[in-house]
Amino acid sequence: MTEIEQQVRGWWARLIAWLRGAQHGDAAGKARGALQDVRTSEAGRKAEAALRDLREGEAGRRAEAALRDLREGEAGRKAREALRDLRDSEAVGKARDAARDVLRDLREGEAGRKAKAAARDLRDSTASRDKP
Repeated sequence: MTEIEQQVRGWWARLIAWLRGAQHGDAAGKARGALQDVRTSEAGRKAEAALRDLREGEAGRRAEAALRDLREGEAGRKAREALRDLRDSEAVGKARDAARDVLRDLREGEAGRKAKAAARDLRDSTASRDKP
């Protein structure tokens, strides 16, 4: 299954799940009707045919083969090794430690206290401005 097809199916599944969650609403009924109209329309049939042609056509097969070769081939293996080496390198370890130190300083240090106070003041001023 191609990535595009997976995205379309995922979007479709989320849409159907959302519609089923609001089955009793008037808006949901209208949306279901509109969705059925789109599905059975000429444009909907053309879109389904285009996806089927893409999946079953030569271009789709070549794209799937290229992805499979990349995943299983020598280039894919070298890329995985390079990423593993980078992840395990000393530079990445130092960067990870530095990021951890920055987060700890932000959470526990003076800069963090000032940032929290500023956010609190901003939130409070917005809340007081919104009150009638």
